[in-house]
Amino acid sequence: MIWAALAILTGLSGLWLWVTARYMVRATDGPRIPPRPGTALVLIETQQAFWTDTHHDAATRARVEAAIAREVELARHKDQPVIALRQEWRGLAPRLIARKTRPGAPLRGGPDTELADPFKGMADHVIVKRVDDGFETGALDQLFEVLHVGRLKLVGRDGMEAVARTAQAGLNRGYDITLIRDGIATKDAQAFKAVQEALTSQGAQIS
Repeated sequence: MIWAALAILTGLSGLWLWVTARYMVRATDGPRIPPRPGTALVLIETQQAFWTDTHHDAATRARVEAAIAREVELARHKDQPVIALRQEWRGLAPRLIARKTRPGAPLRGGPDTELADPFKGMADHVIVKRVDDGFETGALDQLFEVLHVGRLKLVGRDGMEAVARTAQAGLNRGYDITLIRDGIATKDAQAFKAVQEALTSQGAQIS
């Protein structure tokens, strides 16, 4: 009886972790937005935890920093808001999974969750996200509604994870999405090309 109970408990725990892992990497759906005139620049995971040699080499970081600085200056010139999406893995299951599968991942309350030095002071608004998809909490939807934003320009990292999931979630809601290619860091450039093709087939643009 005890062994049967332990087997059931183990199975349920495994299912819980599997469902959580799937949720962490999926792009959410949401209500379709009405036409909105505004454009926003979105900085994704430009945090100290990710801005190291472990994640991206110096040349990649320099390229992305220069592109983001350019885009922020352009947004300021056009009076467009700049939003930073800051990752914090929260909850028992997400933290366990992040520790095992994403070395150096920023956990809630950790020392490296803040924006990296090159990006400090750039954002007009900072939103904390808890999975790859920046729309998942609903806070981003609410902010864009207040700001009358319907077009998004995305920069940051990683092109295969957070950028891709946030772009997909934006498309699911009817946002016009533009990926700023030289402002996105990714470890696998070839795989990122496939992601770009998938997103552009749904209406996203690459700039």
